[in-house]
Amino acid sequence: MTVRGVYAIYDRTTLADDALDRVDAILDAGTPWLQYRDKRDTAPDHALAKALRERTRAVGAALIVNDDWRLARDIGADGVHLGQSDGSIAQARMALGPKAIIGVSCSDRIQRARDGIAAGASYISFGRFFDSRTKPDAPPAALTVLGEARALGVPVVAIGGIDTHNAADVIAAGADLVAVSGALFHAPNSSEAARQLAALFDTQHARAPQGHDFSGDLL
Repeated sequence: MTVRGVYAIYDRTTLADDALDRVDAILDAGTPWLQYRDKRDTAPDHALAKALRERTRAVGAALIVNDDWRLARDIGADGVHLGQSDGSIAQARMALGPKAIIGVSCSDRIQRARDGIAAGASYISFGRFFDSRTKPDAPPAALTVLGEARALGVPVVAIGGIDTHNAADVIAAGADLVAVSGALFHAPNSSEAARQLAALFDTQHARAPQGHDFSGDLL
């Protein structure tokens, strides 16, 4: 399976309610990956995480849990995304198995990406590239890091302030997936926003590198 498209970040912390209707709309638009991110004091919400798992499974999308590989294991998620202080990639790989999707945040550091892949990460994430409400204090990254990252041989994710107006820039620079939160879940029409973002990959198809092959056993 070639992974290329929208990586929807469901950040429950920023939502007034569970907004499962928006989740459905975004998934129905063909979004391949959904991440459950929850920084509330009451997190994690196991019932909510399971509801997201049911929805992604119904449409053949992947559910990735932010920070917590134990929660990912308990609800049968497809993988976990680990930040720079979220524990051992190797431990998560051992717990979740060879086919799990494990991502690592790399900011703008190629060496961190190399180290993450060596430890068992199956995709690498860079950013922020633009001003971000989700992670306003994250250090900025240059678009050139995406092109450098493609040589590492795993899917490359761009994150940070990405919306329909600037996503084409990170796609052209080399991103396989664009991680988007507010521009999807706070858009007037979440389904249309997801479709517009996905369409940018078609527009860039002739110019941008092809998506990485993500089939079979992962690292």
